Amino acid sequence: MDKLNIKLWAEEDRPREKMMQKGAEALSDAELLAILIGSGNTEESAVTLMQRILAAADNNLHQLGKWQVENFARFKGMGPAKSITVMAALELGKRRTLQERPERRAISSSKDIYDLFCPLLCDLPTEEFWVLLLNRAGRVIDKVCISRGGLDQTTVDVRTILREALLQRATQLALVHNHPSGNTQPSPDDIRLTQHVQRAAQVMSIRVLDHVIVTDGAWYSFNDEGRL
Repeated sequence: MDKLNIKLWAEEDRPREKMMQKGAEALSDAELLAILIGSGNTEESAVTLMQRILAAADNNLHQLGKWQVENFARFKGMGPAKSITVMAALELGKRRTLQERPERRAISSSKDIYDLFCPLLCDLPTEEFWVLLLNRAGRVIDKVCISRGGLDQTTVDVRTILREALLQRATQLALVHNHPSGNTQPSPDDIRLTQHVQRAAQVMSIRVLDHVIVTDGAWYSFNDEGRL
């Protein structure tokens, strides 16, 4: 059966749009499963069909994960392709649970930031500007290169920095860039940028933890110097 175009679904039966607008956590189990199968049958929508299937499994995903193709086949519209798609997704969920989650690195000082970025930045002939994204506990979510520049300066867009933080739900961030010249002291542009980012981040309730200037063997920390 061909999947119905999402524009033809009933207004209340558009889980893809809802997920794009509100995130996956806003969807019910039935809505998430409906995205997988794409369409229902001639009598019911994909969401309604998955609600009935879940009810038959006592609304328990663990129970549904034990189903085979023949169990799904009892429901009109659930052919082998759709059934296997749901089974594969449930198996992936099981495997994710079984895998150990790698421990995120904790950042508690400017030295931690320097040690993290020195291998990336110390030997570069040109300047690069990065943002380090952290969760509330100070653990690393991601590190993102914002821009690459010339020998002594790089163009940085404050909006890009905050966009990365918001997309990854960071509550803290640190600014990091290198000085290929070996001079650790911040330039007037470095100071102005730090102030601009800090003011903009405050509006978003994001804390600017530090701005670290990296050179080969040394660093400058705005936080250590009391400039944040």
